[in-house]
Amino acid sequence: MSGCTVSLSEALADLSATVVAFLAAAARTGGQWKIPRAPGKWSPSQVAEHVARIMEESAKVAAGSPSKFPTIPIFLRPVVRLIVFRRIIRRKSFLKMKALEPFQPEMGVGSPSEAMTRLQATLAQFDSACRAREATGRKVDSTIFGAVSVADFARFQELHVRHHLQQLPGEE
Repeated sequence: MSGCTVSLSEALADLSATVVAFLAAAARTGGQWKIPRAPGKWSPSQVAEHVARIMEESAKVAAGSPSKFPTIPIFLRPVVRLIVFRRIIRRKSFLKMKALEPFQPEMGVGSPSEAMTRLQATLAQFDSACRAREATGRKVDSTIFGAVSVADFARFQELHVRHHLQQLPGEE
C-alpha cells in the first residue's frame, strides 16, 4: 500500500521546487552563511551540505547501490517503515530526529553558489535514479525502511528538504 497520492513525476517536481526554494533562501543568507543560528545548531552552509549528503546517498539507495545509511535488521524494517516513514508521509512533515554521523557536516560548502552547484547535481542524480527505478517496476529497497514505492521515497526526500528549508534564516 502506497501512502503517496501523487505520481513519481509530481513528487520529483515538488522536490525540485523545494530545492529551488531552499537555494533561494540560501542565497539570501548573506553574511550569515557560515554562522550557526544558535549554539549547537548548524550554519546555513552546514544545513546545505547535510541536505546534499542525504540526497546523494538516497540516490544510491534508489539505484540499488551501497550507501552510508545504516542497515537495520530486516525484521525491524516494517516497524520503522510504519512508525517513521509512513508517519512522515502521512503527516507531510518531518519528525525531529538527530542526523546520523555520516550526515553531520563539520563544515559546509564555501558559498551559496557552491551549494547551488552541489544541490543541483545531487538532485539530478536522485531524479535519474528514481526514474530508472520506476522504469523497472520495482520499489526502492531501503536498508532502514525496507521496500517503499519510488514516489513515496521521492516525497520523503522533498519533506526532508522542506524541513531543513525552515532552518535557514528568515524561513522559520
